[in-house]
Amino acid sequence: MIQQLINRYKRMRTERYLNETFRCQYAFVGMGQHSLTNLYPVLHYLQVPLKYICVTSEHKARLIERKFNGTIATTRLDDILNDESVKGVLVAAAPSAHFSLASRVLQSGKSLFIEKPPCQTVAQLKELIATQQASGSPVAMIGLQQRYAPAVQILKKRLKGQRLLNYDLHYLTGAYPEGDALLDLYIHPLDLATWLFGKAEIVSYLEIDEGSYLLMLRHQHIVGTIELSTCLSWQDAQQSLTVHTHSGTYRLNQCEELIFAHRQPVIAGIPMEKIRPRSQSVEYLYRHDGFSPILAGNSIYTQGFLQEVTAFVNAVEGKRANNLTDLQSIEPTLQLIENY
Repeated sequence: MIQQLINRYKRMRTERYLNETFRCQYAFVGMGQHSLTNLYPVLHYLQVPLKYICVTSEHKARLIERKFNGTIATTRLDDILNDESVKGVLVAAAPSAHFSLASRVLQSGKSLFIEKPPCQTVAQLKELIATQQASGSPVAMIGLQQRYAPAVQILKKRLKGQRLLNYDLHYLTGAYPEGDALLDLYIHPLDLATWLFGKAEIVSYLEIDEGSYLLMLRHQHIVGTIELSTCLSWQDAQQSLTVHTHSGTYRLNQCEELIFAHRQPVIAGIPMEKIRPRSQSVEYLYRHDGFSPILAGNSIYTQGFLQEVTAFVNAVEGKRANNLTDLQSIEPTLQLIENY
């Protein structure tokens, strides 16, 4: 009996995956290391019909057609924009080109998924919003995958309605000579702060060393400190967030683990742990154990890449989708970056 239930569950799980098919055609602009590592594998897993891949090199285009059977490689974005069968375009090119590419895709009326940053300034963001509204482009999403990460989703729900005290956020990597660390890297922790706690203003700013900074931010209901650095090592890159609330402390580590430590009781101002010490109550709200080789244990899932691409494709297809990263939603983050 138990074995029958297990077999039935496995069969239903497999059939659910096989039933998730997509009828629209899509295109991808760009083929860098980020997209090859994180986005193309998701498209392959979902079996999204990818009609075009657009790159800047003719040589690379020919290699793509050999590698991706049935996909048209082109160096002309107009080939994609003029093809009425293509409903959604995913863009992960050089960040400096994102605003121009996003503008052209939105002007064509096609749905857009654009990797961060979609643009450089708030003024450019407002141009993109106006373009989407004028053209009637159905869907516009930004690639800020941490908003879709399961641990971040749990944390956001848990913080709702709680009395917040303060937070500490650390984002530490190695040197980044290939681009703008502020818009390419630091946008992740800054967006995480505005996503969880709302619009922020910079109270203080200190440059510790070249590429290493400390910020204090004030939100409506909480204050926090953020450490940003490219002075350490990529082999030991770190992102961690500690949030202190009236009921206890949340600790998020790299979107792989979320822990809640209950606050020890205090009676009449007296900490009971000093009178009768006891073990602190700790809840593991989310944890990637690294043992089971399943989808939920893959970093593409724990970091939110699978969920964000799935949300985009489902939205284009007219299916139920939760767009957490529309164009308007990133304005507080870009405002913070402009004041940085």
